[in-house]
Amino acid sequence: MISALRWKWAGPSLALLLSVGMFTAALMAPAHLEGQPQGKEKGKGKAKQTLVKTTTLATGLWHPWSLAWLPNGDMLVTERNGKVRVLRDNRLDPEPVAGVPPVHSVRLSGLMEVLPHPNFAQNHYVYLTYTKDVGPELVATTLARGKLEGKQLIEVKDLLVCDPWAGDGGSGSRLAWGRDGMLYMTTGASNGNAAQEGGSLRGKVLRLKDDGTAAPGNPFAGKSGFKAEIYTMGHRNSLGLALNPVTGDMWNNENGPYGGDEINVLKPGNNYGWPLVSYGRDYSGPQIVSFREGMVGPIVFWAPSIAPSGMAFYTGDRFPDWKNNVLVGAMLGGSVQGYPHLERIIFNEKWDETGRQTLLSDLKQRIRDVRQGPDGLVYVLTDEENGALIRLEPAQ
Repeated sequence: MISALRWKWAGPSLALLLSVGMFTAALMAPAHLEGQPQGKEKGKGKAKQTLVKTTTLATGLWHPWSLAWLPNGDMLVTERNGKVRVLRDNRLDPEPVAGVPPVHSVRLSGLMEVLPHPNFAQNHYVYLTYTKDVGPELVATTLARGKLEGKQLIEVKDLLVCDPWAGDGGSGSRLAWGRDGMLYMTTGASNGNAAQEGGSLRGKVLRLKDDGTAAPGNPFAGKSGFKAEIYTMGHRNSLGLALNPVTGDMWNNENGPYGGDEINVLKPGNNYGWPLVSYGRDYSGPQIVSFREGMVGPIVFWAPSIAPSGMAFYTGDRFPDWKNNVLVGAMLGGSVQGYPHLERIIFNEKWDETGRQTLLSDLKQRIRDVRQGPDGLVYVLTDEENGALIRLEPAQ
């Protein structure tokens, strides 16, 4: 990890004019290693260069993980050590929100997602995902809900506690509301075969009602040996989840082992292969097979890894060239650029990738989350002990 001391701040109003690097994956690596899976390289071009201005809104955040807006414009930010912070009028409240449940904050585990209910103005519900201690040396990915009243969460309860495991890896969990009004939740399973086991909630994308119970119409409901909450399976560690605003499909991204990071289009009942299928290598060295009958490959993949995290579709007007592009936070540099960055992926009307663009590599900071704000601008969180919330806007 790059020390936060290398990031020299000039105060909350820092504005850096960054020249945005560009790359075309097809020109830098074989088609089977970088970019689209086979057959989707044709027509890929360079991304149009963009100049962006950045403004630092907050610093001193301890490994911030997720960002969300409330209807009144306040922003909620989670820190991995179990704190929920509030920004009002772009100023960070020094006091964290009270009432957050205790979290297991070790290595990459801890407090993760924050997401308000679509009817927050009426019910004040806020959802959290976190790593929970459930026994001696056992933890579980957990979905909780509470009511945000003033500066505290009240009536907090765990809605869903996944099956436990020993260790700290593979605990990443994102949330997103679907067009169907259901709550989608990712769960990780870096090691072992849990992602392929229908009786486990790990290594899955779950589809839930707002009370955390299985949503009606789930593909495995009533099937022997399968949990009713499961929507898709065969996922490794999903750190990005976003609704495609055009198709209504849910997309996820996930970290592979050595290489094989990917973006998937989620369809009910699909199996995305982990740990049986991957474009990456096992940690012990062998290549994992890239195809198996009945399993679905990614729409985008990276090899070597960039360690993708937060993901968002851009739908605003402030960056007109970015309409329906996918923005992905990268916590590693990958093969082309040497530093973590924000990656922009461009698609045509058939959702074939046509180009990529690298932003914010000058910062040399891990990008943990990316969101489009209500103002049409882009906001990112940097995953550092002195993490920051940064706003991107057009330079011209």
